[in-house]
Amino acid sequence: MPPMLPALDSAAAHLTDVLPSCLAALDGLPNTLGLPAANHVVVVLVDGLGLSSLRARAGHARHLTAHLTKKSRLASGFPTTTAAALASLTTGVSPGIHGLVGYTALVPETDTVVNQLTGWGPSMQPQTWQAVPTLFERASAAGIGCTAIGAPKYVTSGFTQAVLRGATYLGGKTIADRFAAARALLDRTPAGQRTLTYLYIPELDMASHAHGWQSDQFTAALETVDAEMAAFSAALGSGEGMLLTADHGMIDVPQTSHVLFDSVPELVAGIRHVAGDPRCLQLHFEPELPAAERAAVVEAWRAVEGERAWVLTRDEAIEAGWFGEVLPSIRPRIGDLIVAARKNIAYYDSRRTPASKRTMIGQHGSWSDDELFVPLLRFGAFGA
Repeated sequence: MPPMLPALDSAAAHLTDVLPSCLAALDGLPNTLGLPAANHVVVVLVDGLGLSSLRARAGHARHLTAHLTKKSRLASGFPTTTAAALASLTTGVSPGIHGLVGYTALVPETDTVVNQLTGWGPSMQPQTWQAVPTLFERASAAGIGCTAIGAPKYVTSGFTQAVLRGATYLGGKTIADRFAAARALLDRTPAGQRTLTYLYIPELDMASHAHGWQSDQFTAALETVDAEMAAFSAALGSGEGMLLTADHGMIDVPQTSHVLFDSVPELVAGIRHVAGDPRCLQLHFEPELPAAERAAVVEAWRAVEGERAWVLTRDEAIEAGWFGEVLPSIRPRIGDLIVAARKNIAYYDSRRTPASKRTMIGQHGSWSDDELFVPLLRFGAFGA
């Protein structure tokens, strides 16, 4: 196995700790994040807001950065991609258990690669593909009122059904609309009713992908989040605690740093499917490819790309704990070969992804600190 492999620090706080700690706080119990008791909890998830980019744009997010402390660094998980991270957040378990192992993943039963955010349908049913009960389902069963607030277009999506089931979904077109909905919900909650509210903000991620996290568009979206958070947190009452976190961070990858790996025949010999993310490829071999030829492809990848990527077989990645514990049923979804970028690059197969679709600037998926570490900010009852 290649030396110096990255790994999650088991002693550090992780995205999977967020909702279990919130539910413990609602019960007045000790928890991993050290949250005090609360009657109402709001968790704001800002898609694509890395801790490093928040710090770099501190002047545009003065309310948020004023709440940065030594306890504000949270590790997302691997791969650092939305489908995997949000499922980890809402189930409290790793991708190897909940089964959303990448942005795109192989559905072995149909021998197709499917988008894990938008590709839900007959071959990928929400309640069977992601079979772990969500923490909203568990909380609802315990009498806690659970609500998810996001863009209206997501209300009936398969991804919503997979990772947010157990929560009532409220739509809010703008960031301001969503915070207004959260405040109205808290205001109309009957006395004695405990609540958990999840508020999702995709605008920063969208701006980053299109323009980069260093763009004016990202900065403008961050300023909006900062202003709305300032107003909302100022109105938090007694017993109302709020957290802000993210699913992953970002790096900007110019088109000049795209690696078109199909230009090297040895790297695509015997490859049937390309899944994962541009910064974390999951390559699947032709099923009948002999072991010796598989080994030759692995060695070719290490020889050509070993200086700027971690190249691991599925067995090596699982042994290294990259996907956490991996259930036997989930194992075939993971690529036979994992190529996780170490440098500021993104991998594309130009035969499958033409130039017109290689337009993303902000990217994520691999192990860099900028992708892995996200903020964990505390407000209201949790900020005391």
